[in-house]
Amino acid sequence: MNTLAKKAGAHDLVVVGSGAAGLTAAITARKRGLDVVVIEKEPVFGGTTALSGGVLWIPLTHHGRQQNPADTAEQVRAFMQAETGPFYDAAAVDAFIENGPRMVDFLERETAMQFVPTLYPDYHPTAPGGADVGRSILAKPYDIRGLGKDMARLKPPLRSITFMGMMFNSSNADLKHFFRATKSLTSFLYVARRLANHLKELLLYRRAVQVTSGNALAARLAQSALDLGIPILTDTPARRLLVEGGRVAGVVAGPDEAERTLRARHGVILACGGFPHDTRRIAQAYPHLRRGHQHLSPTPKSNTGDGCAMAEDAGGVVQIRFKEPAAWMPVTHVDFGGGQTGVFPHLLDRYKPGVIGVLANGRRFTNESNSYHDVGAALHRACEGLPETAMWLVCDQIALTKYGLGYVKPAPIPHGALLRNGYLLRGRTLEELARHAGIDAEGLVRTVADYNQHAARGEDPAFHRGGNSFNRYLADPDHGPNPCVAPLAQGPFYAIKLLMGDLGTFDGLSTAVTGEVLRPDGSAIPGLYAAGNDRASVMGGNYPAAGITHGPNMAFAYLTANHIADQAGR
Repeated sequence: MNTLAKKAGAHDLVVVGSGAAGLTAAITARKRGLDVVVIEKEPVFGGTTALSGGVLWIPLTHHGRQQNPADTAEQVRAFMQAETGPFYDAAAVDAFIENGPRMVDFLERETAMQFVPTLYPDYHPTAPGGADVGRSILAKPYDIRGLGKDMARLKPPLRSITFMGMMFNSSNADLKHFFRATKSLTSFLYVARRLANHLKELLLYRRAVQVTSGNALAARLAQSALDLGIPILTDTPARRLLVEGGRVAGVVAGPDEAERTLRARHGVILACGGFPHDTRRIAQAYPHLRRGHQHLSPTPKSNTGDGCAMAEDAGGVVQIRFKEPAAWMPVTHVDFGGGQTGVFPHLLDRYKPGVIGVLANGRRFTNESNSYHDVGAALHRACEGLPETAMWLVCDQIALTKYGLGYVKPAPIPHGALLRNGYLLRGRTLEELARHAGIDAEGLVRTVADYNQHAARGEDPAFHRGGNSFNRYLADPDHGPNPCVAPLAQGPFYAIKLLMGDLGTFDGLSTAVTGEVLRPDGSAIPGLYAAGNDRASVMGGNYPAAGITHGPNMAFAYLTANHIADQAGR
């Protein structure tokens, strides 16, 4: 008997990947009576989900209906049609609208997964069918001691967006207390309690145990899977699909010295996180890489397109067809010291009054308070023909003190080390700052003068910052008359340089609505399914609201698992 045969195991379903989509599929299938195993390439589980904001865009849930009882399926369809344009798929959209709320109800009723509503508006609330509230939900905070010995296998959050490892809630309510800590006794006491509890956790466990955002989503789903007896096999990379008689019958997985065959009676689901670190594929897909420009992704480096490659070997197809093939995120490179570096995603600072974004010519190019994806798409267009795809965030002393800038924290946290290592640039005047940053000084001075002339009245006639509910949601509600707009008036002035990054890929494998991977001729590959970012996004390359990755990914994973169980007669 050969080595593979000795180590072979038989299951009803093999799920490749331990992010939100993979775990949702595994949990659903197990609840339907299937024997399921999850395999994960990394030594920790959680995938990109564990690093994310943990928000799901799922219209018409019971959470959303309490906030926005007037919302309807017709409005959601109109919104998605307006946002996806030529890639609108009526059957897929209807399946999402139907299965999204069902998935939420199922997980909250049957598992440790719990959600809370958010106040997020859609990113494009004025588009046809757009909503000012009620469609985005968030994983409820979680104490990871509930994972027991598996707590150590939970992927930690992105270091660059924590404070000494402490996480903040993606709903934005948490951070508001930190910004107000020096102005409000209530906020000061809140922050003091959070810091005291966090320091206690570090002493006892060497990591935060009260987790929020994507870490909470990954942890709750993992606990739910483990409670159901679903093995999550970490350090078990999928090597290739087992194909027998034209059907995918399992996966060969594991390190080189200990490969084993995991047979799958009813199917294999690929949920490997897309291809943001597949250097060959993104060089073809990403416009700035085609120009030879730099790219930095905060997604896990293990997301190298394994699922897409294995599916292609079995006859599937990955089409690079969306105008925006990924969820764009302007980022900065952070040097933590000691040879350790990271990537900081700019989720919040761009919305704050007194902060503007400029190109190398010193000119603004977009509404800085639009979503990260929209700012990224605008940056691509603005940098065509330029030596690099880059922008600089510029602010004055007032804004830096109140809000920080990128990885620079607001006062009283010191920032001298970040000035010394070149992350943060400073100039007594705008001309001096421009010289340090490599920005055209005349252009920057003219831009700030033009901006300040209107900003003193809270106006931005050039790009209309603060013109919709989403712009204002992440701004400063205590600043008036426009929470997004203030002059850059008090030196010294500061800047940081942003490059293009991504939160994951939108293009992916062509699938049926129910998840079967399709050949170029449209026929399904028996036994092979895709979920999460391995599957082409139903949003057609757009990013119209908070959580449009996790929400559809989990809804379709739920649909796919139920479809497999139906086919198996369970």
